Amino acid sequence: MKFCDECGSMMQAEDGQWVCQNDACGHTETRDVANETGMTTEQSQEQSDVVDMSDVGEEAMGPTTKIRCPECGNDRAEFEMKQIRSADESETRFFTCTECGYRWREDDH
Repeated sequence: MKFCDECGSMMQAEDGQWVCQNDACGHTETRDVANETGMTTEQSQEQSDVVDMSDVGEEAMGPTTKIRCPECGNDRAEFEMKQIRSADESETRFFTCTECGYRWREDDH
């Protein structure tokens, strides 16, 4: 991915050149394929290790909320919120029951 040095818009590769997607700008640059191979990052491709949380106290587990587990009926669950849809839509809430470990999610409709 490359951004325009003139206006900051995202550029698109076309016929050996980078072309600015901003019609008002129209800036182009010659692609340097040898340099572009160095742009790939491996950081996001690393595998993460499984973390054993069995010996961690409840205070270190993260936020919990009062909600009924659909699996066992327990009234407490850990939760986290993630933006998995477009930015103009609400976050999705992921729950994990503190009793049985059942996982579920809730979306706003």
